[in-house]
Amino acid sequence: MADVHPAAGKQVSPDALTNIPRLVTAYFAGKPDVADPAQRVAFGTSGHRGTSFKNTFNEGHILATTQAICDYRKEKGLTGPLFIGIDTHALAEPALASAVEVFAANGVEIMIDKDGGYTPTPVISHAILTYNKGRTSGLADGVVITPSHNPPEDGGYKYNPPHGGPADTDVTGIVEKRANAYLADGLKGVKRIDYAKARKAANVHPYDFITPYVADLGNVVDLDLIKSAGINIGIDPLGGAAVHYWHPIIERYGLKATVVNEAIDPTFRFMTVDWDGKIRMDCSSPYAMASLIGMRDRFDVAFANDTDADRHGIVTRTGGLMNPNHYLATAISYLFAHRPNWGKDAAIGKTAVSSSIIDRVAKKLSRKLVETPVGFKWFVDGLVGGSFGFGGEESAGASFLRRDGTVWTTDKDGVILGLLAAEIMAKTGRDPSQLFNDLTAELGVPHYARIDVAATGPQKNILKSVTPEQLGLKDLAGDPVRSTLSKAPGNGQPFGGIKVETDFGWFAARPSGTEDVYKIYAESFRSTEHLKRIQEEAQAGLAKVFRA
Repeated sequence: MADVHPAAGKQVSPDALTNIPRLVTAYFAGKPDVADPAQRVAFGTSGHRGTSFKNTFNEGHILATTQAICDYRKEKGLTGPLFIGIDTHALAEPALASAVEVFAANGVEIMIDKDGGYTPTPVISHAILTYNKGRTSGLADGVVITPSHNPPEDGGYKYNPPHGGPADTDVTGIVEKRANAYLADGLKGVKRIDYAKARKAANVHPYDFITPYVADLGNVVDLDLIKSAGINIGIDPLGGAAVHYWHPIIERYGLKATVVNEAIDPTFRFMTVDWDGKIRMDCSSPYAMASLIGMRDRFDVAFANDTDADRHGIVTRTGGLMNPNHYLATAISYLFAHRPNWGKDAAIGKTAVSSSIIDRVAKKLSRKLVETPVGFKWFVDGLVGGSFGFGGEESAGASFLRRDGTVWTTDKDGVILGLLAAEIMAKTGRDPSQLFNDLTAELGVPHYARIDVAATGPQKNILKSVTPEQLGLKDLAGDPVRSTLSKAPGNGQPFGGIKVETDFGWFAARPSGTEDVYKIYAESFRSTEHLKRIQEEAQAGLAKVFRA
């Protein structure tokens, strides 16, 4: 990571706040230039993202993408309802209006929050799966308008097909290509009706997202146990989409819990700024989470979610903010010991850049480990069928099965991961940090870090397709190389980079999709000095490849 900004972890300065009227004006007034690749519709691992200030997230993008989704639904015979939710970013409301105009004109049955509120990503996934259960036709799908934890000036738009999880590249490629064709043709062929007329259309329905999700939560986390144990919980929605879900959850299940911040403000002025001086609702960042960390002595356990509530950040009295990898390992260890109705063959899903402490936990549990490329989409089929009990990413996103072993969500759910921390305390009498320390005493202490290294466009392209033979490392930081991979061992899919493993450490290198850097994820089970040596030798090895 680059040098930490002097304002990191401090309250945001008023002069650093986004000018929201100007941002929204730019959404409607700005016209993307399709000749500029940066201004085209581009679906990454979490949909299309951008900002109206740079003409990368404008009305044209949403109109074109929504029509492309309508076309895709028609071609695939998807006639069920489309559940649509937004988070609290300023661009979410205008993007919703644009999307509704197109969906309504195309006759798509859409379900929108009945109170004009906000809907977390996992709630959309839950709604899709609940509707589609037992159906083979008339299937539902969904859209979430969110850029996740990104800064206040950003917007995002992602599509979840009938399996309820993030759309795979075979879907997003079709939508992206068609959306850009509509943009290039001046939106010719995009069906659209006036917003006021659209909201009154027979195919646009108000929907109660909160009640069914909240009513079902006790089937995935043991909320009665949390209540009876009297666990004192602190919750910070970070001004995000889960903010209006917590009081119904607390009241329905009788939890001893406090929502420490209920503010919704599109400038997110209540945040402490992230490591680089930007406002970012990243619940895995100690800088963005400074406020809740400062309250840790008030609660038995506390947690926060990012803006669309698909990520989690766990704060304990004994350890402060947990590293995401550490909590994933702890959650996995606990769940597979306390979910007797999960299948004996239910596996653990992790991404290739997640900590190897998870591998060691899986071995201790005698559970199959499935290592995939980055992206939650790789866990969808396993969660649907119950062959995965748990799927998680190092970026603090995960979901797991219901207590009876059936699917809960196929997208990340930060709500249940937060509540699980309270269940862990209620069941064991110890907080997740303490349980993680128990694991490391037995399995070894992981030293993990991710760094960014400057790289040119051609170098990033080389890294995308580098082979084990090209890298040719025989030893790493004093240990013999056990394996060099360019494909994830769990499913044989390329992960767009390279991974080198020894018995005591590893590194993985992947090019950034948005910046002139490549990312090195590395871990040592020896020491921080050994970790640094792994990072240095990784850079040296890749530099030789770039020069070849």
